Amino acid sequence: MKKYTGKNMRDFLQKAKQSSRIIGTLGTAMKNNILLQMADELINSTFMILEANNLDMQVAKEMNLSSAMQDRLFLNEKRVCDMANAIRQIASQTEPVGKILDGWVTKDGLNIQKVSIPIGVIGIIYESRPNVTSDTAALCFKSGNVCVLKGGKEAENSNQAIAKILQAVLEKNSLPKEAISLLPDSSREGVAKLIKEDKFVDLIVPRGGEALIRFISENSAIPVIKHDKGICHTYIDEDAAIGKVTDIVINAKCQRPSACNSLETLLIHQNIAPHILNGLDESLKEQNTTIKGCTETLNYIKAIPLIEKDFDIEYLDNVLNIKIVKNIDEAINHIQKHGSGHSEAILSENYTAINKFLNEVDAACVYANASTRFTDGGEFGLGAEVGISTNKLHSRGPMGINDLTTFKYKIYGNGQIRK
Repeated sequence: MKKYTGKNMRDFLQKAKQSSRIIGTLGTAMKNNILLQMADELINSTFMILEANNLDMQVAKEMNLSSAMQDRLFLNEKRVCDMANAIRQIASQTEPVGKILDGWVTKDGLNIQKVSIPIGVIGIIYESRPNVTSDTAALCFKSGNVCVLKGGKEAENSNQAIAKILQAVLEKNSLPKEAISLLPDSSREGVAKLIKEDKFVDLIVPRGGEALIRFISENSAIPVIKHDKGICHTYIDEDAAIGKVTDIVINAKCQRPSACNSLETLLIHQNIAPHILNGLDESLKEQNTTIKGCTETLNYIKAIPLIEKDFDIEYLDNVLNIKIVKNIDEAINHIQKHGSGHSEAILSENYTAINKFLNEVDAACVYANASTRFTDGGEFGLGAEVGISTNKLHSRGPMGINDLTTFKYKIYGNGQIRK
């Protein structure tokens, strides 16, 4: 793919900006109908998508990408069907644009309405997963936004195939294909140009590795909503129900280790550690989980000795840190030091301990007696998501269609002037 000059990049983004005026005014019925057409076309084009994905998988194997990366990249018929169903779910969501969020009449008789509107043009930068292309495109379209997508090089063929299918549906309905487009220059230089074009792009959403997030955050002239790494913890309190522990921990770590909401570090209260570790150790070994343990953990089970920097690694693989803590305060302090603000959980039957944990842990999602794997737009009932925001402002946690809107004030008067 050719590299764009600054001027060519601006020309490309200007077309995206122009198309936002059209997409932002589409009615609900038309948007939903087009989304359903997109879902159908993904199914109809399954063979083409899988052919493109096979090319990406061949390159991934030649490059010796990790098993976690290959799992994120891989598509089959079921995953394409899941992509189509995600779009259908988005179509079924309540219209996010044009909602009257608040309203009142002032002392001067002005009727003021606070109304939800699209953000405009959203640049989304992501890695590996081709389904992000269809998910984010559909979310942006439903919320009246235009998207400029920059996927990872490892998924280039898959992303191009998916984008081409979605663009064809737009053109079939006499809408500009620029409403859903891939960044023409996918190089680092291209991204650097994109994040400076605040005249044409209204929001940047990066989701990926730590280096990518840091680069975007430090260099963007456009507002950024970060979808940072997921260093997730589960704390097993001394009052945990032992019968619930194994299933929750195995699910959180082993169901899909490559997901950002999977468990990375297990914290266990010292009073319950001997009772928990032996049985849990066997279950983790059955799942082929690599265990890294603190010094005290090594007194109970065989594991790789932990070093401090392990606590700051998002493994995205079937690897688990285990640390024994003195009490809930040490667990919370550990999470605040090493957590990424994504998802944290406590397993306990003690109401006071649960409330302390839920109130004091600073993360987008905090759980009591459940797996962190539920941090997902679909599981939250929000439909597909742009990602999991670790920001505190505007959007936090699973970012769905309502988080892709802002608002403006509409003021109705009858000749009033300010005195």
